[in-house]
Amino acid sequence: MRWLFSLSPLEHGAFVFVGLLIYVMVTRIGQQHRHPSAAIAWVLFIALLPYFGIPLFLMFGTRKLARARRVAPVRAPVPADAEGPDWALALFAALDVPPPVRNRSIGFHADGAEARRALLALIDGARQRVDVSTFVLADDEVGGAVCDALVRSARRGVQTRLLLDAIGGLRTPRRLVSALRRGGVQVRRFMPVLRNPVRGRTNLRNHRKLVAVDGESLWSGGRNLAAEYFVDSAERPAWIDLSFVVHGPLATQAHEGFEHDWHAARGKPPRAAPATPSPAGPAGGAGAQLVPSGPDHADDTVHALLLASAYQARARILAVTPYFVPDDALLAAWCIACRRGVRLTLVVPRRSNHWMADWARERALRALAAAGARIVLYPEMLHAKAVVVDDALALCGSANLDGRSLFVNFELMTAFYGVREIGWLGTWIEQRAQHSSVYEARTPSWARDVLEGIVRAVGFQL
Repeated sequence: MRWLFSLSPLEHGAFVFVGLLIYVMVTRIGQQHRHPSAAIAWVLFIALLPYFGIPLFLMFGTRKLARARRVAPVRAPVPADAEGPDWALALFAALDVPPPVRNRSIGFHADGAEARRALLALIDGARQRVDVSTFVLADDEVGGAVCDALVRSARRGVQTRLLLDAIGGLRTPRRLVSALRRGGVQVRRFMPVLRNPVRGRTNLRNHRKLVAVDGESLWSGGRNLAAEYFVDSAERPAWIDLSFVVHGPLATQAHEGFEHDWHAARGKPPRAAPATPSPAGPAGGAGAQLVPSGPDHADDTVHALLLASAYQARARILAVTPYFVPDDALLAAWCIACRRGVRLTLVVPRRSNHWMADWARERALRALAAAGARIVLYPEMLHAKAVVVDDALALCGSANLDGRSLFVNFELMTAFYGVREIGWLGTWIEQRAQHSSVYEARTPSWARDVLEGIVRAVGFQL
């Protein structure tokens, strides 16, 4: 590093200029559009600390895989009697989201033990194909049980694949992955860090969680494959979370999405989804729609839906999330909804497993409280992610209400349109709210206010 101290001011200035030029080229030519605060943070970092800022930008600077936008498959048109509000269906169609389908049944799991039984039963009942995508696969009783089920599936001759995020999978020991591969399970790590640092994609993580079986059944939600999401331990109770099983053609769409992610895992432009129409579901079945979001989509689909729903809501918005660090646009939309008379209830854990998220959320919570929102703090760790808008639609899945999930990660939510499903999620959120304490906004000290801003910018804007 001695050469850094021997640079002349002109040479240093030239280095800074080249760094800013790289930023402009990657951002504009590569269509890596960012929130203004994130753009300002990157520019200042490169200008003030170029010898650190430029390498970090090259490693973490990519936000969108512009060339990887999914080519819309040829699908059957949305039936005229499709459930769901017109504004949501029109928005999803414009954002290239797979159309809603009717399914035989949908069941939610608020209990971790029930969720684990349903997950293992699906894998053990597979006859042709099992596709599993997860952010975390732990070496514990839950992760071990899932791995054993996958090996049994592969040994029955079922095509069995596991897609594990490279960063989230750091806690997965090599021996466990080796045992899966010896058992016939195909395992692929999403965006391996050592293979992608100079391509700018190290920051793009796959947070989608799904188990699709035989094109007939889909298990999904917010749970990773680790014990803390399912069962109590001697040290702590299981985290409060949500998952669900859908039996019907939604599983076929999930297989298509998994295929897309499987080919994107190495950081190359992913293949388009197969050009096959979605199978028709039963008449009068439960309506649901996969809502993927992330760098593989030209638009930030979940964020766009949240914005649109804030302005379309008439009576209520219910939301539960472990981490609440929204961007300015979503925060403003929710504040305006409150001032229009919409009853907005937000449930967050009193203390999450990430202290940075707890610090970064305070500004947004104070703004919402001032607008009239009902904000409550759940006493235990709450990992569920769900949003209910009026009696029109409900969302549940993997996306947190923070900048990483809304703008950087590969995420998967599911939109539910049935009265039963919307009612179930709405009741579940209200029950969590009833067992929570009311958030009390306090004016922060100058030092805390500055620290909250720094944590928010550094931790949630990359």
